Amino acid sequence: MSKIVLCMWMSLDGFIAGPEDGPGQGLGIGGERLHDFVTFDGPDHPAAAHSDDEVGAAVMAELMTSGAVLTGRRTYDLAGGWGGDHHDGVPIIVLTRSPGPASGLVRPVADVREAAARAREAAGDKDVLLHGASAARAFLLAGEIDEMALQIVPVLLGRGRRLFGDAPGELPPEQVELELVHSAVGPGMVHLRYRVLREGGAAVDSRDG
Repeated sequence: MSKIVLCMWMSLDGFIAGPEDGPGQGLGIGGERLHDFVTFDGPDHPAAAHSDDEVGAAVMAELMTSGAVLTGRRTYDLAGGWGGDHHDGVPIIVLTRSPGPASGLVRPVADVREAAARAREAAGDKDVLLHGASAARAFLLAGEIDEMALQIVPVLLGRGRRLFGDAPGELPPEQVELELVHSAVGPGMVHLRYRVLREGGAAVDSRDG
């Protein structure tokens, strides 16, 4: 079954963007530091990105093998919808409070579990790439994240948008155990890939409901 994999770059103190992130400044003030390992051959688009950091390059190459993209509406809008195609024509499932009709590769969905199910089905035997902090918290609360690929950048942003938040109700009420399945150290980041575990140490299986 397809796995939903959250993939994010974050500062050592847990931020995925600096303060005042928004249109025209998607990474906020100072947040560009988290992605300064990336350069683009042409437009600012995932398919045109490359890196001289071996760890960053390997992570990005793996992202581009995913069979579907799952994201929140805010991340989708800030990215300009990736021009309608994140990579290779794979479906883009957008979790949104105001879903409209499908357009091209984009499928807006209001329900978290329905969005996860559609993404898994669309990806087939490939992984689903999950983008965005708010979406990450929603899918984690629903028990729909199977793995997390986190790239820790050696910087303390001090303020901005946290990946996991700190407000009541943003995270599951019980602690979430993780199992490290892969790690790599590069000059610009440390890559940590975790499997999300249920109580008792079993891997998450969202089919359990």
